[in-house]
Amino acid sequence: MSGITARNKKAFAQSLATPHHFQESTAAANVKILATDFEIPQLQRKRRIWVYLPLDYEQGKKRYPVLYMQDGQNLFDAKTSFAGEWRVDETLNNLAQTQNKSCIVVGIDNGSEKRMGEYAPWDHPRFGKGEGVAYTKFMVETLKPYIDKNFRTLKGPESTAVIGSSMGGLIAFYAALEYPEVFGRAGVFSPSFWHSEAAFEFAKTKGPEAKKLKIYMFTGALEGKAEMVAPMERMAKILKEAGFTKRRLYTALPKDGNHSEAFWAREFEGAYSWLF
Repeated sequence: MSGITARNKKAFAQSLATPHHFQESTAAANVKILATDFEIPQLQRKRRIWVYLPLDYEQGKKRYPVLYMQDGQNLFDAKTSFAGEWRVDETLNNLAQTQNKSCIVVGIDNGSEKRMGEYAPWDHPRFGKGEGVAYTKFMVETLKPYIDKNFRTLKGPESTAVIGSSMGGLIAFYAALEYPEVFGRAGVFSPSFWHSEAAFEFAKTKGPEAKKLKIYMFTGALEGKAEMVAPMERMAKILKEAGFTKRRLYTALPKDGNHSEAFWAREFEGAYSWLF
């Protein structure tokens, strides 16, 4: 898929929840299922949660930064993914061995047919009610406290990131600007800023208060100029005007980037390395 047209936005967003039925799991041994039915009280739903623990987690008492990542099905395992996985576990295991960089990753499965609403902070005339405000409160008020209580985490915002792609990129962006005291780092991959004009007004209001965030934001040049590229460039301009410096805001437009899991997988290492 080289871009996202108005006609196929909803179909693509929903299809991200459809797994490939590979015979073998590709998840590394240090990826675990925390729960298949973790409560989301803010939305009265349950969800599968994945946890990646560093290779040396069991060997000491060290504490680690935490990445909260959307579309958990697609992060670690080709068996559960749509169109391939991000290889987050393989990438981080390699970085731990070659650069001594480690973190915990919490992967939150998307809500299948509810994905579009859960990742939308605002209502949409075509796609319906946005549930992103409640979903973000789940990450902040329910999931993060549980993770901090049960794992050896570094709890501060400088050690906590939220990451997502497409609609997941939109909710990651919203979460970071709405809760900069919680999420001090944000990986905003191919963000769906097309979804709502409210996103830009939100950034104008929240940006000056959140300019100490680190945001790594990119879109592929093949994703569509009007629908994806121009909105990201517009958002970057708003953030710069709000006081974000080059040390706090990274933007990129890879010429060969399209709207795909393979693209986001390729860019994950660079995002993680810059954010931390």
